[in-house]
Amino acid sequence: MSEVRKFTKRLSKPGTAAELRQSVSEAVRSSFVLEKTKVVEPLDYENVILQRRVQIYSDPLRDLLIFPIEDVSISVIGRQRRTVQSTVPEDALKKAQSLFVKECIKTYSSDWHVVNYKYEEYSGDFRMLPCKSFRPDKIPSHVFEIDEDFEKDEDSSSLCSQKGGVIKQGWLHKANVNSTITVTMKVFKRRYFYLSQLTDGSYILNSYKDEKISKESKGCIFLDACNDVVQCPKMRRYAFELKTIDKYSHYLAAETEQEMEEWLVTLRKIIQSNTESLVQEKKDAVESVQDDESSTQGKSENILESLERSMHPELMKYGRETDQLNKLSRNDGRQNIFSFDPEVQRLDFSGIEPDVKPFEEKCSRRFVVCCQDFSLNLLAQLSDRAEEGPTNVEPFFLSLALFDLKNNRKISADFHVDLNPPCVRDMLLDTPEPGAEGTQGRPPGESLVHGVPESCLRYIRRGVFSVTDPHVEIFLVARVEKVLQGSIAHCVEPYMKNSDPGKTAQKVHKVAKQVCSRLGQYRMPFGWAARPVFKDSQGTLDADGKFSPLYKQDSGKLSNEDMLKLLAEYKKPEKTKLQVIPAQLNIIIKDIPLDFTNCVTASYIPIKPFEKGCEDVAVEVEELVPEVAKYCYPFTVYKNHLYVYPLHLKYENQKVFAKARNIAVCVEFRDSDDADARPLKCIYGKPGGPLLTANAYAAVLHHNQSPEFYDEIKIELPIHLHQKHHLLFTFYHVSCEINTKATSKKQDTVETQVGYAWVPLLKDGRIVTLERQLPVSSNLPASYLGLADPESRKQPSVDAKWVDGAKPLFKIRIHLDSTIYTQDMHLHKFFQYCQLVQAGAKEVPGELVKYLKCLHAMEIQVMIQFLPVILMQLFRVLTNVTQEDEVAVNCTMVLLHIVSKCHEEGLDHYLRSFIKYVFRAEKPSAKQAKMTHEILVLSMATILKQSADFLAINKLLKYSWFFFEALAKSMAMYLLEENKIKLPRGQRFPESYQHALHSLLLAIIPHVTIRYNEIPEESRNVNFSLANFLKRCLTFMDRGFVFNLINDYISGFSPKDPKLLVEYKFEFLQTICNHEHYIPLNLPMTFSKPKLQRVQDVNLEYTLTDEYCRHHFLVGMLLREASVALQDNYDIRYTAISVLKNLLIKHAFDNRYQHKVRPTLLAF
Repeated sequence: MSEVRKFTKRLSKPGTAAELRQSVSEAVRSSFVLEKTKVVEPLDYENVILQRRVQIYSDPLRDLLIFPIEDVSISVIGRQRRTVQSTVPEDALKKAQSLFVKECIKTYSSDWHVVNYKYEEYSGDFRMLPCKSFRPDKIPSHVFEIDEDFEKDEDSSSLCSQKGGVIKQGWLHKANVNSTITVTMKVFKRRYFYLSQLTDGSYILNSYKDEKISKESKGCIFLDACNDVVQCPKMRRYAFELKTIDKYSHYLAAETEQEMEEWLVTLRKIIQSNTESLVQEKKDAVESVQDDESSTQGKSENILESLERSMHPELMKYGRETDQLNKLSRNDGRQNIFSFDPEVQRLDFSGIEPDVKPFEEKCSRRFVVCCQDFSLNLLAQLSDRAEEGPTNVEPFFLSLALFDLKNNRKISADFHVDLNPPCVRDMLLDTPEPGAEGTQGRPPGESLVHGVPESCLRYIRRGVFSVTDPHVEIFLVARVEKVLQGSIAHCVEPYMKNSDPGKTAQKVHKVAKQVCSRLGQYRMPFGWAARPVFKDSQGTLDADGKFSPLYKQDSGKLSNEDMLKLLAEYKKPEKTKLQVIPAQLNIIIKDIPLDFTNCVTASYIPIKPFEKGCEDVAVEVEELVPEVAKYCYPFTVYKNHLYVYPLHLKYENQKVFAKARNIAVCVEFRDSDDADARPLKCIYGKPGGPLLTANAYAAVLHHNQSPEFYDEIKIELPIHLHQKHHLLFTFYHVSCEINTKATSKKQDTVETQVGYAWVPLLKDGRIVTLERQLPVSSNLPASYLGLADPESRKQPSVDAKWVDGAKPLFKIRIHLDSTIYTQDMHLHKFFQYCQLVQAGAKEVPGELVKYLKCLHAMEIQVMIQFLPVILMQLFRVLTNVTQEDEVAVNCTMVLLHIVSKCHEEGLDHYLRSFIKYVFRAEKPSAKQAKMTHEILVLSMATILKQSADFLAINKLLKYSWFFFEALAKSMAMYLLEENKIKLPRGQRFPESYQHALHSLLLAIIPHVTIRYNEIPEESRNVNFSLANFLKRCLTFMDRGFVFNLINDYISGFSPKDPKLLVEYKFEFLQTICNHEHYIPLNLPMTFSKPKLQRVQDVNLEYTLTDEYCRHHFLVGMLLREASVALQDNYDIRYTAISVLKNLLIKHAFDNRYQHKVRPTLLAF
């Protein structure tokens, strides 16, 4: 009695009811002993399908019981190119001899191979279903009578009372309206929007460039033409779509989530009010008609009942049809019960991964530089045509490049421009261009370069620059050169004088004509100018900015390092001491328009769209991207350029040559050091000359024995490089004296050779691009490439006559911009060894393992740039080299290293692109060898069982998705390409593979169920990845075998597991149950029993017995686990119920099961 009184006494206290209920609930639950669910062996699925084949195929709903035919297929998708033709030369594969080069070329020219799952859209949760129409938008909230007045007041104050006024305003980003561009590529522009109501009650959304309404509107949207507004987060963050009645869409994006919600609420309210008014109008019209009809009929009885008594068959037919229509109309507008679930209402897409896209060229911030005019203050009428007007009195040449002052480096190649009018260019006609070999005067259109007339590419004035990391300290620098004449000060002086410009112009022009005819192929520095490119770090162009004055070039400050110091000085105009040359430089910077046409790549390959017969062509200027992982991306196009930079020549102490002051450097690329060898015609020429020349000259400094250089020589490298390929530098003393009285013989001695230097391109088979200090020889001995190393130079038999005791006098720098050659030593040696093995060389035990281990030291940027090539070669080695288990394990370890590095750099999307589009399981070269998936499974299990290397184990668990996806694609391609898909499922894969999969599963279980606390992220990842893989296996393999794998995995969990493990278990089950053919997997059919048993319990088939769980395995397992979870705490109950609810929602909205009979069948 005392206990009752105590309970009653406590109950009387206010506020203790909830506490009491909780304590009672816990007491009841604690008395319930959680027992592990009984392990029920699943039935042999394939055997049941075979035995009940007649029953299944005679079932009117047999498509619920059988998997569809051709569920999996392979499609070959053509590689999308932005160029008119492939960047890979036609004969590239024939010319290539290196394995690495061959694999690169194959990668850039091959198509994508994608495994398609016909019903993949149905393999996720309900948010991924394709039938979006079954999900209604916001269900109107229930409004009670007490709230109605308040709602009306609020509506009238927010909308109705503001007729003719602004309802809402703010910044939004609006997409362009070009319908030819896909949604994901639309460019968003920031606009200020005003939402206002017109006098007739309709609403309009106007956009302006800023907050000032007085300016012209940039566009308007009439909301009475809109019927819906929905979020579209896949396109852009905080984006939403305004749909119109004519199926047109406006894409807008807010700057914060709160602003987006405010806009959505306001717009939905307006659209809803518009819709309601339209519906009310129609309703009023219908009711008026019905009133008219009812007035004539008076009180009527049920139509069908009255017509049943009629003897007229037509009336009876009409009555039945009318009754049927009434039934249908009553169902109109009825919502699916799951529409009211908060998860459906919210439709949060944040957890859904974006679509995997194929590899593509990285799109940096691009802009076009249009060079229009350059003029100084000395002008004269040189042309016979009066309409051409006065021009410069001598030719000038421009080169433009981008400099990054913040990071202290040059970030683009040089863009050479010739703005001289034809009458000024004629002054150079008698001068042979370097390497021209008689190409001057070639009729236009005679030769084509990648389908473009060469004449269209000779005087390009538009350059397209790219910047990966835009900011305010990036400058466009224009360097101005002229024909070599004398010292810079002497040549600049006439342009800086103010007295008698006409007379001075004629005098300068007269001297210039003589200089051009004699020294026209040599250039000298003249001046420079600069201007900022961006307003901010978002990449907004400073389109209104102008170039600085043209500053005189200091002969002692020519290098790129000096230019960066000059730019820092230019930024502080109050402290500058730079001399100004009066000039006008008209160069415009602007954004690339959407309809930009007639552009070619840096290799002169035309880019889509390209019009034939065009005159004004633009060229892309190569960006010199820093070798940092975050700026790197997998190469997708062929490119093979070498940039050579002569830097400095120290000739002040040389005693060999009497005259060596006006020193010109001639650069050649040769493939032999024989005496009769000729330079290769592969150097990109300057404007006006041939596109590819045999040699190039650096600018000359007058009377300077230790000149610095700033020139950039760009070379198109051959596809195959060998040990004889080298750069040859020839030094000349150029005579600048113009003596009209001298004899013609003396006058012809323009250049005198004053030395040679050379450097082989390859060292140990790979290109080395470090800064090099080279000795200079006064002669060019036979077989001079043998003298590249210091030891060989000291031998007395050497014919070379070294200048200044073979000291390193000439400094150069080389930059490789190639997608077919690597400078990484470890990668080069690995491919080199693989090539030897392919060629038939005997494998040395342990040698391949050594090279595989060395790949761990590979540079991250190289790893990313050649990612598809490296990964495919590793999978090839994994498949073909099967003699040693150590090779397979080490190969998998390298794969794991690359995968982990990509994840660490946030570049795992490249791995997803590789698996989906590039990866192909190749057939092993040896007979009886295992396939890729067989070897990979064994290697994964071996690594997981190695207790010593926990770091590798943890990485494999964390990034297991990559390996499971590779397994799945390899299995799919094996089935389809070998035509095994037509075999019975039990015969598709060998028993050894099934055993290996089971072994891998057993190796994973303890890392999840025991080490979950130690490695929570790794265990969660492998749990999810394994579930996805087993879900795929249900499509490929013996389904009974996969059911057993699932059963074994779930058996590893216990009812007493902590909350985290319970979450893992239900996440695993939910992933499996999201299979696109979940219904057929559960065999929704009755299994016959003896007559006596059927009589004893007619509902036995529909209770959660062992027999039920065996026959309907997945749903049985899920329900059993859920029933146990319901006896646990709140969080675990919530997790279990959420999984069941989401599965019900998914099938309620699945348009494959919308037939009225099917939901009834699905219910059990």
